Amino acid sequence: MNGPLVSPLSESVLLILLSLAERPRHGYSILKDVEEMSRKRVVLSTGTLYGALHRLLEDHWIERFVENESSRGRQAYRLTREGRKRLRMEIARMKNLTQLAGVRVVLKEA
Repeated sequence: MNGPLVSPLSESVLLILLSLAERPRHGYSILKDVEEMSRKRVVLSTGTLYGALHRLLEDHWIERFVENESSRGRQAYRLTREGRKRLRMEIARMKNLTQLAGVRVVLKEA
């Protein structure tokens, strides 16, 4: 892969970023979306979710905002430009790895 070496994201972080790539969400909505995307294979505890959200906020990959339509003024999260860029980098890394694996498996089977 060309370009700077990028550490892989954990599956939980990847799924959280993918959830927020679709639209801004509050915590409970992220939990449910992650479960749905992973077909209930990844079930985040609230502690794990909020720990990950805290790190993503510190890395400036996501940002908080107050949902206007929420009567309780619930905090929601959305991807930043940097977060979207990092997500695209991870998708490219995974595509490259999948391509390489496919080639190697086909060569071995031939």
